[in-house]
Amino acid sequence: MDLRPDSRLVRYSTPAGRWVLLATVLGSSLAFIDSTVVNIALPAIGKELDADAAGLQWTINGYALSLASLILLGGSLGDRYGRKRLFMIGIAWFAAASLLCGLAPNVELLIAARVLQGIGGALLTPGALAILEASFTREDRARAIGAWSGLGGIGGALGPFLGGWIVELSNWRLIFLINVPIAALVLLVTARHVPESRNPAAARELDVTGVLTGAAGLGGLTYGFTAWPESGPGSPAVLVSLAIGVLGLAGFVLNERRSPHPMLPLTIFGSKAFSAANLVTFLVYAANGGVFFLVVLNLQVVAGFSPLTGGLALLPVTVLMLLLSARAGALGQRIGPRIPMTVGPLICAAALIWMSRIGTNASYLTDVLPPVIVFGLGLSLLVAPLTATALGSLDDAYAGVASGVNNAVARAAGLLSVAILPLAAGIGTGNLTDPATLHPTYRNSMLLCAALMTGGAILALIFVPTRLPAHSPDTPSDTPTSDADAGADSTAGNPMPTDHTREDSPVRTYCDVAGPPVHPRG
Repeated sequence: MDLRPDSRLVRYSTPAGRWVLLATVLGSSLAFIDSTVVNIALPAIGKELDADAAGLQWTINGYALSLASLILLGGSLGDRYGRKRLFMIGIAWFAAASLLCGLAPNVELLIAARVLQGIGGALLTPGALAILEASFTREDRARAIGAWSGLGGIGGALGPFLGGWIVELSNWRLIFLINVPIAALVLLVTARHVPESRNPAAARELDVTGVLTGAAGLGGLTYGFTAWPESGPGSPAVLVSLAIGVLGLAGFVLNERRSPHPMLPLTIFGSKAFSAANLVTFLVYAANGGVFFLVVLNLQVVAGFSPLTGGLALLPVTVLMLLLSARAGALGQRIGPRIPMTVGPLICAAALIWMSRIGTNASYLTDVLPPVIVFGLGLSLLVAPLTATALGSLDDAYAGVASGVNNAVARAAGLLSVAILPLAAGIGTGNLTDPATLHPTYRNSMLLCAALMTGGAILALIFVPTRLPAHSPDTPSDTPTSDADAGADSTAGNPMPTDHTREDSPVRTYCDVAGPPVHPRG
């Protein structure tokens, strides 16, 4: 039997490839949909649980905070202990937390359960992308990631539709309870059809200090900016929270530089393509976070749409990404990532400027549908090449870390966007469910999101390469590979692959040949 890594990879068009894609898409969709589905239910949640504006904001941010804070840890745990194993643990954890959300008697317990949901999401999300990168042949990876982006990544856009339908026809609690049977299906498919993969060279110790400082940094900034409008910039709570946030993030970087077993090996940023992709990711997903948080609210509160109609308004984004993302991934592989990563955000920016005009008495056909279609076209062109660039810029041994970093950047951007955009748009002490306050806040926020998209396009044009490094399972990437560089990285606790031509190289393991045929990596 040929035991070389390539002999254990799957092709996109085979049944094995479809099973892997199904498991990762369904699993990722749980986390993606719950990132946005709650937005549509906020008015109903506030009414039933008597929650104020801050309580509703933290219903969103509690989930986003734990997800963004721990997603790097999830990626590194998958590299060390098995991506399939962590993916399944994350799915089970997410299902249990969803059950708690559905049964929460008050907003405080709902927020706590949402934090637990985010922990599950942090374990499963990087596992899905890592499974894809480690399971598919190199020539099929861009296509697989594009399909994953179109089928799973669109969960964020599909969420408002599902939430609106459930809230209008049933009860908001069902948006959480429905996760439980879906999670059971994902666990079954993953157990039977997804192969295990890991990085045997990964350090076995956990970077506890990195986890704590990163969480403190994001949590402090989020709380400070969320409390700013009501308490004012001079409030001790705001000042202390922002100071904790800044010091926490500074401590995180310092710890990762000095730690013998860092959660985030800073040497990976020696890849210019990887650094550029994550800078673009931050700006693009900060804009997306504002869009999916405020558009649905604006359609209900200002334009007078019902929950179901408001959710349906964004359905064209879902359809377009479903149809076009895989093709965009293939296009990016053929012509290089720079063009789609430049043109895509510019199309989105134009759509957001158009979308900022949605106000009272808006017509869906003339005021909402056209900019939503343009926005969907831009995202369809952008997302797959962006994700493929972030993962493909590093050697495959760092697939889990690369996936975790890119997801962490995206989640942190969305988290900070929800906290900062209303403040930057001039909400003051107003309420997000008050039409007079929300309308100008929404308009200004869409223009700010358009500026973020434009910034992402400029960065992509300048810094994203026309072609990714031509590394393969047997060749290194543009990360340090000389003996001197490798030795320095090894002593710093960041071992980098130096010789991928050796048959006994332990850099990557696609699957456990003794186990059942399984696929992707999260």
